Amino acid sequence: MEVILLEKIRRLGILGETVKVAPGYGRNFLVPKGKAIYATKENIKKFELRRAELEKAEADVLHAAQRRQSALEAIGAITLSAKVGEEGKLFGSIGAKDIVDALGLAGAAVEKHEVLLTSGPLRQVGEHEIGVEVHGDIVVPIKVTIIPVE
Repeated sequence: MEVILLEKIRRLGILGETVKVAPGYGRNFLVPKGKAIYATKENIKKFELRRAELEKAEADVLHAAQRRQSALEAIGAITLSAKVGEEGKLFGSIGAKDIVDALGLAGAAVEKHEVLLTSGPLRQVGEHEIGVEVHGDIVVPIKVTIIPVE
Protein backbone atom coordinates (compact mmCIF):
# COMPACT_ATOMS: atom_id res chain seq x y z
CA MET A 1 0.00 0.00 0.00
CA GLU A 2 1.28 3.47 -0.84
CA VAL A 3 0.64 6.50 1.35
CA ILE A 4 1.71 10.14 1.36
CA LEU A 5 3.22 11.20 4.68
CA LEU A 6 1.72 14.30 6.28
CA GLU A 7 4.58 14.58 8.81
CA LYS A 8 8.08 13.24 9.31
CA ILE A 9 8.05 9.72 10.73
CA ARG A 10 11.27 8.22 12.02
CA ARG A 11 12.54 5.26 10.00
CA LEU A 12 9.83 5.80 7.37
CA GLY A 13 10.15 9.14 5.60
CA ILE A 14 9.69 12.89 5.54
CA LEU A 15 6.71 15.16 4.93
CA GLY A 16 5.33 14.76 1.42
CA GLU A 17 7.16 11.54 0.62
CA THR A 18 5.20 8.68 -0.95
CA VAL A 19 6.17 5.44 0.77
CA LYS A 20 5.13 1.81 0.63
CA VAL A 21 3.89 0.42 3.94
CA ALA A 22 2.18 -2.74 5.12
CA PRO A 23 -1.58 -2.48 4.58
CA GLY A 24 -2.37 -2.91 8.27
CA TYR A 25 0.12 -0.23 9.33
CA GLY A 26 -1.31 2.25 6.85
CA ARG A 27 -4.97 1.41 7.39
CA ASN A 28 -4.90 0.98 11.18
CA PHE A 29 -2.30 3.52 12.32
CA LEU A 30 -1.01 6.07 9.80
CA VAL A 31 -4.28 7.13 8.16
CA PRO A 32 -6.53 7.19 11.28
CA LYS A 33 -3.92 9.16 13.28
CA GLY A 34 -3.67 11.76 10.49
CA LYS A 35 -0.02 10.97 9.80
CA ALA A 36 -0.64 9.92 6.18
CA ILE A 37 -3.22 9.76 3.41
CA TYR A 38 -3.71 7.16 0.70
CA ALA A 39 -1.64 7.91 -2.42
CA THR A 40 -4.40 8.37 -4.99
CA LYS A 41 -4.26 10.89 -7.85
CA GLU A 42 -6.91 13.02 -6.14
CA ASN A 43 -5.11 12.97 -2.77
CA ILE A 44 -1.79 13.86 -4.42
CA LYS A 45 -3.41 16.99 -5.91
CA LYS A 46 -5.01 17.90 -2.55
CA PHE A 47 -1.69 17.39 -0.80
CA GLU A 48 0.18 19.69 -3.19
CA LEU A 49 -2.35 22.43 -2.42
CA ARG A 50 -1.78 21.97 1.35
CA ARG A 51 2.00 21.43 1.22
CA ALA A 52 2.97 24.94 2.39
CA GLU A 53 0.53 24.77 5.31
CA LEU A 54 1.86 21.35 6.38
CA GLU A 55 5.49 22.45 6.08
CA LYS A 56 4.78 25.46 8.31
CA ALA A 57 3.11 23.21 10.89
CA GLU A 58 6.11 20.85 10.78
CA ALA A 59 8.48 23.81 11.30
CA ASP A 60 6.43 24.95 14.31
CA VAL A 61 6.67 21.46 15.82
CA LEU A 62 10.45 21.49 15.28
CA HIS A 63 10.81 24.91 16.98
CA ALA A 64 8.79 23.68 19.97
CA ALA A 65 11.02 20.60 20.16
CA GLN A 66 14.12 22.81 20.12
CA ARG A 67 12.74 24.82 23.05
CA ARG A 68 12.12 21.58 24.95
CA GLN A 69 15.65 20.48 24.07
CA SER A 70 17.04 23.66 25.62
CA ALA A 71 15.02 23.11 28.80
CA LEU A 72 16.23 19.50 29.09
CA GLU A 73 19.85 20.47 28.43
CA ALA A 74 19.58 23.05 31.20
CA ILE A 75 18.57 20.27 33.60
CA GLY A 76 21.24 17.90 32.28
CA ALA A 77 21.15 15.43 35.16
CA ILE A 78 18.72 14.03 37.72
CA THR A 79 19.25 12.06 40.89
CA LEU A 80 16.96 9.27 42.05
CA SER A 81 17.12 7.26 45.25
CA ALA A 82 16.15 3.62 45.62
CA LYS A 83 16.45 0.74 48.06
CA VAL A 84 19.59 -1.24 47.37
CA GLY A 85 20.63 -4.79 48.14
CA GLU A 86 24.05 -6.36 48.02
CA GLU A 87 26.56 -5.36 45.35
CA GLY A 88 24.66 -2.19 44.42
CA LYS A 89 21.68 -3.94 42.84
CA LEU A 90 18.31 -2.28 43.28
CA PHE A 91 15.25 -3.90 44.79
CA GLY A 92 13.11 -3.49 41.70
CA SER A 93 14.21 -1.04 39.03
CA ILE A 94 14.03 2.55 37.80
CA GLY A 95 11.86 2.76 34.69
CA ALA A 96 10.65 5.39 32.27
CA LYS A 97 7.80 6.50 34.56
CA ASP A 98 10.23 7.21 37.41
CA ILE A 99 12.42 9.26 35.09
CA VAL A 100 9.39 11.18 33.73
CA ASP A 101 8.31 12.01 37.30
CA ALA A 102 11.82 13.19 38.24
CA LEU A 103 12.11 15.36 35.12
CA GLY A 104 8.66 16.79 35.84
CA LEU A 105 9.79 17.83 39.32
CA ALA A 106 12.86 19.42 37.74
CA GLY A 107 10.61 21.49 35.47
CA ALA A 108 10.62 19.62 32.16
CA ALA A 109 7.45 18.08 30.75
CA VAL A 110 8.32 14.74 29.18
CA GLU A 111 6.11 11.87 28.03
CA LYS A 112 6.85 8.27 28.98
CA HIS A 113 7.27 7.16 25.34
CA GLU A 114 9.96 9.83 24.81
CA VAL A 115 12.32 8.27 27.37
CA LEU A 116 14.79 5.95 25.64
CA LEU A 117 16.07 3.17 27.88
CA THR A 118 18.01 1.20 25.29
CA SER A 119 19.21 -1.47 27.71
CA GLY A 120 15.97 -1.70 29.68
CA PRO A 121 15.13 -0.45 33.17
CA LEU A 122 18.00 0.76 35.36
CA ARG A 123 18.91 -1.82 38.01
CA GLN A 124 22.29 -0.67 39.39
CA VAL A 125 23.44 2.16 41.64
CA GLY A 126 25.58 4.74 39.85
CA GLU A 127 25.45 7.00 36.81
CA HIS A 128 23.53 6.03 33.71
CA GLU A 129 23.20 7.85 30.38
CA ILE A 130 19.72 7.84 28.84
CA GLY A 131 18.12 9.72 25.98
CA VAL A 132 14.93 11.76 25.72
CA GLU A 133 13.55 11.96 22.20
CA VAL A 134 11.73 15.29 21.92
CA HIS A 135 11.46 15.06 18.12
CA GLY A 136 12.35 12.51 15.46
CA ASP A 137 15.65 14.34 14.88
CA ILE A 138 16.40 15.48 18.43
CA VAL A 139 17.51 13.15 21.23
CA VAL A 140 18.69 14.89 24.40
CA PRO A 141 21.14 12.96 26.62
CA ILE A 142 20.31 13.01 30.33
CA LYS A 143 22.51 11.71 33.11
CA VAL A 144 20.59 9.70 35.73
CA THR A 145 22.36 9.12 39.03
CA ILE A 146 20.93 6.46 41.32
CA ILE A 147 21.86 6.67 44.97
CA PRO A 148 20.99 4.21 47.73
CA VAL A 149 18.34 5.05 50.32
CA GLU A 150 19.55 4.67 53.86
